[in-house]
Amino acid sequence: MSSAHHLASAVSVHKAEAVLFFTLLQLTVIVLAARLGGELAKRLGQSPAVGEIIVGILLGPSLFGLLAPDLFDYVFRSAPAEPMQVLSQIGLILLMFQIGIEFDFSHLRERDNRQAVTRVAIAGLALPFALGLSFGYLSAPELSPHADPFGSGLFIATAFSITALPILGRIMIEFKLTRHPIGVIAISAAAINDVVGWLLLALVTTLTLSHFDAGAFAGKVALVGLFMGVCWFVVRPLAKQAVRRTRHHGHLSPHLMGILLAAIFVCAMTTYKLGIFAIFGGFVMGVLVHDEHELVEAWKERIGHFVMVFFLPIFFTYTGLRTNIGGLDTPALWGWCLLVTLLASIGKFGGTYLAARSCGLKHAEASVLGIMMNTRALMELIVINVGYDLGVISQHVFTMLVLMAIVSTVVTTPGLRRWLPKMGHLVPGQR
Repeated sequence: MSSAHHLASAVSVHKAEAVLFFTLLQLTVIVLAARLGGELAKRLGQSPAVGEIIVGILLGPSLFGLLAPDLFDYVFRSAPAEPMQVLSQIGLILLMFQIGIEFDFSHLRERDNRQAVTRVAIAGLALPFALGLSFGYLSAPELSPHADPFGSGLFIATAFSITALPILGRIMIEFKLTRHPIGVIAISAAAINDVVGWLLLALVTTLTLSHFDAGAFAGKVALVGLFMGVCWFVVRPLAKQAVRRTRHHGHLSPHLMGILLAAIFVCAMTTYKLGIFAIFGGFVMGVLVHDEHELVEAWKERIGHFVMVFFLPIFFTYTGLRTNIGGLDTPALWGWCLLVTLLASIGKFGGTYLAARSCGLKHAEASVLGIMMNTRALMELIVINVGYDLGVISQHVFTMLVLMAIVSTVVTTPGLRRWLPKMGHLVPGQR
């Protein structure tokens, strides 16, 4: 009996060590590949995040698995996928907190260009949402036959409507647009788009999980509303008080870091129990303390870089492992993919352009605004991963939306380099 017990323990330890070995191998490959991809993207005039996203896709079956299937299987298939999935989700929760604290809601109170901000925000949501809903509903029988057409349409509509605020912010800093009127309009409209987009995603997720039962849906919405109310009126004052009491010379003290991480995880567990995914909890916690500027700076200095260097590439690779570009193996599927990209771009660019022109902006200014609002990147990947996990979009649609997110982000930088000089704005590096 004792011998059998020791043997079982030895086998268990060996399995744990094997899982640890392959997890560390995967992390080593992912982190180094992400740094390489980010550096190459910078040299090509792109945002580093663009390179990291593309590298994440290439590490999946789309390239690595295609060129070296045995080595790919050894690296990514020799151990259970759960450790990487868990790390990906923890990283995403922390990243969503970071996105929450980076929201600058002061832009939404900007008096100048307020009419343009309102019109661009509404048009930049309404037109892509309508196009995405129509496309998702009509294409579901062909592309996602096992999904509910209305649920599929709602998720694709939400994916079409989102703008990647963090990536857009970095691009605007690079092009020195943060204080330019066009920059103020873009970042304000993008902030509104993203706030509404996350609310839409939460509601669509709730609607999907309630299986379109009106009573169950209303109950979940009420619980989510109660959660938001408690967070704002109870958790927010307590969190701000904790921040002030544990602040240490403007730095993130160990006590404050521990309290903050625990609060993020509790919020994530709460939203999970409410049925709207743990990532929303991280975002909500970030929004609650976004105006504690010393905390925000301390977080970005001590933890933010680690999240971006370690956790973010894991999420990109996790997405890449689920993306198989080779699965689009017929002209018809590539035709659908092209249609997805065109509709998403027409919706965002077209809606923004028309709204900007209606406010008196010139052709070049409206074009620049449309290009910036069409940037999706990270936010898009988060949305479509949620939709894929819920089963409302198929593998093929997932891949199409990933490609659309990459294309819409890659074209942002060259688009701005072309149109900014036409509105009289000097592009860094050009004369």
